[in-house]
Amino acid sequence: MSGDHYFSASPSSPENLRRIRVTLAGRDLDVTTAGGVFSPDHVDSGTGVLLASTPPAPPGGHLLDLGCGWGPIALSLALQSPHATVWAVDVNERALDLVRRNARDLGLDNVNAVQPGDVPDHIAFRTIRSNPPIRVGKNELHGMLEQWIPRLGERSDAWFVVARNLGADSLQRWIAASFDRGFSVTRTTTGRGFRVLKVRHHGTHATGTIALP
Repeated sequence: MSGDHYFSASPSSPENLRRIRVTLAGRDLDVTTAGGVFSPDHVDSGTGVLLASTPPAPPGGHLLDLGCGWGPIALSLALQSPHATVWAVDVNERALDLVRRNARDLGLDNVNAVQPGDVPDHIAFRTIRSNPPIRVGKNELHGMLEQWIPRLGERSDAWFVVARNLGADSLQRWIAASFDRGFSVTRTTTGRGFRVLKVRHHGTHATGTIALP
């Protein structure tokens, strides 16, 4: 049995490339996925909830899909906002290769699929959309969010989908406590066992809050 996880940097399991039919940004598309990445046979339920529950992407600037997998969020952002630059970030090289392949096949030239360290430090994001890898463990997850949430531009929003039974409510409390100056966190959607959390960057002088619907 392989010891790979979808957050392995270089999966050793067989690639097993496959084509699947999905709906992204209101379009029915054929994309390529593979073994050793998250949800290779379909758009997973959490990502589906996130895509259905968030507003249209900003039309320009830099947009981030954190933990992109084979790319359903990044590809949706790129389809919605062809004049924006979409950063698809993952540690899994196989996943990044799939995002590049899918972007090329769909004629999307505004997607950069890269390792976390390859995103230039000066970039601020107009939005972050993520189905974060909860199963990496709390310390790894918190470190990831501490790295990327501060890179959200002022008056911009990050959106995270988390399963209720995998700690969505405790994560919301942690975000509120950890980003208590200039940010707020709100639960915007509850559906199919998932929560969608909206993190708003108000500015450097605002005080953080936590809100439930």
